[in-house]
Amino acid sequence: MANPNKQEKTKEKKVAGGPKYEGKQKKKSSHADTLNDDLSRFAQPIKILERMINQNTHDEVAQDFKYYEDPSDEYRDQNGTLLPLWNFTFEKARKLAVTALCWSPRYNDLFAVGHGSYDFMKQSNGLICFYTMKNPEYPEYIFETDSGVLSLDLHPGLPHMLCVGFYDGSVGVYNINQHKSGPLYMSTAKTGKHTDPVWEVRWQPNDLDANLNFFSVSADGRVTSWTLVKEGVGSMHECPNDMGQFDALVLKMVTSSGDSSEPSQLITLDCGTAFDFHRTLPHLFLVATEEGMVYKCSKAYSSQYLGSYEAHHMSVYRVAWNHFHPDIFITCSADWTVKIWDHNKKDPVFMYDLGSPVGDVAWAPYSSTVFAAVTADGRVHVYDLSVNKYEPLCNQLVTAKKKTKLTHLAFNPKYSIIIVGDDRGQVTSLKLSPNLRKKPKEKKGLDQPKGPEMEVRKLEKILSLVG
Repeated sequence: MANPNKQEKTKEKKVAGGPKYEGKQKKKSSHADTLNDDLSRFAQPIKILERMINQNTHDEVAQDFKYYEDPSDEYRDQNGTLLPLWNFTFEKARKLAVTALCWSPRYNDLFAVGHGSYDFMKQSNGLICFYTMKNPEYPEYIFETDSGVLSLDLHPGLPHMLCVGFYDGSVGVYNINQHKSGPLYMSTAKTGKHTDPVWEVRWQPNDLDANLNFFSVSADGRVTSWTLVKEGVGSMHECPNDMGQFDALVLKMVTSSGDSSEPSQLITLDCGTAFDFHRTLPHLFLVATEEGMVYKCSKAYSSQYLGSYEAHHMSVYRVAWNHFHPDIFITCSADWTVKIWDHNKKDPVFMYDLGSPVGDVAWAPYSSTVFAAVTADGRVHVYDLSVNKYEPLCNQLVTAKKKTKLTHLAFNPKYSIIIVGDDRGQVTSLKLSPNLRKKPKEKKGLDQPKGPEMEVRKLEKILSLVG
């Protein structure tokens, strides 16, 4: 008969594993660490090698980007063209729409793309991809998100800091230098997240305590200010930091009741869709809504508007101040129109019918009179008010497949190119031909203003002609 004490000791030895077992585990972990160090050491040289191969593969496109100028512009009266350059795609983003585009404020070849879905019956996870023109084949950074991305913005002074708005109403902040660690901050129901999709986010100057902060606008009717507080209480995703928030504005819509015998007012919430802050007056901002209204607001007054504009008949997709003129802004809408406004007047200065829902519009960073818009029929429209106040200088189909909708566009801050995104997850870069970026001729013998002052005068001259 076997000794029970002996059996118990044998079991303990098997469970414990002994010192030999511990030594093997240590060897395995140290081997894994060494392997990781070796891989990280090779990561940078491999990336450089990949870029070299891609530059050789796409050499013709790179030459076109740098040197090609469309010679046929000389024989056209005023019209211009868009030259397709690189296409940026990612396998996981093929079934997701491009919902946001943003160029890096420091690296002129780098841009961020937000991916989500505008089909709200088919919501899925989202993606944030960073691409560079030096390597169009694969994103530089990739963030996978639990909810679809609808908006994003890179900090103008800290280009590694990215704020993001999601379909589920949450907002988050990412540090692309720590792209493997997930979001640094993420709003939760406890910290007062939005209850509807967040359509736009925008960084603002630091607060009095030097904390980073940004604004968000949502379909729940709130314009919210978020402050990033270090070493706060952990929230969703076990983020080590916390975000404080307060509602800078609640979009209220007052309507009369249908019963004339008892006159009363119904107060409901407007659904915010877009906003933009004034370039020189940081307290002043515009908010656009799903009902077609645009409100002029101030950070100092959270309960009332400074002014309102009956801008469109359908949802407003974009509102943007002019880069040079302090009084002018532009809007676009699902009602097929783009309108240019003077914020001191109730009626638009210019109105353009583009024949299809307008997904996005943007002012050019190099001219006060140039803007571009993208439409649901796959076309890019480029206007220059100083050349033609009524017709586009370029109206070009840029999508390869039928029924592909263009959703967003963005001008590069330095180079004469734009990027456009579509509802199939692809981003296309396009070079503006010389006719689309003409500079006004200098008159000899006249001391003319230059730079921003010249751009303001150029636009004011056009505005004076239309009253």
